[in-house]
Amino acid sequence: MSNKVILKGLGASSGEAEGFAKVFLPGDDAATFPDNAIMVTTLTDPTMVMAMMKASAIISDLGGITSHPAILSREMGIPCVVNTKQGTKLIQNGQKIKVDGTSGEIYELD
Repeated sequence: MSNKVILKGLGASSGEAEGFAKVFLPGDDAATFPDNAIMVTTLTDPTMVMAMMKASAIISDLGGITSHPAILSREMGIPCVVNTKQGTKLIQNGQKIKVDGTSGEIYELD
């Protein structure tokens, strides 16, 4: 297993999750978000809550520790990394990754 850090942001909700990434942007259909995928987005909004509830972790390009994805992730008990600046550009759909919501690091997995 590779432990190569591919992205770093602010750890906003502690814990770790591994899985397949799903780039999910505002306006996408929340009903189609796959169970236990890692959500990669620019910034969540209230229309994305149903999809967030299916996610095993959340990564956002924007936001701080008091942003929408950070607060909801903590409430749901799932890891979250915010303010990655380019997560939606660097992470591909289906890419296997690990999210460390404490350190704010995203790892590429083999």
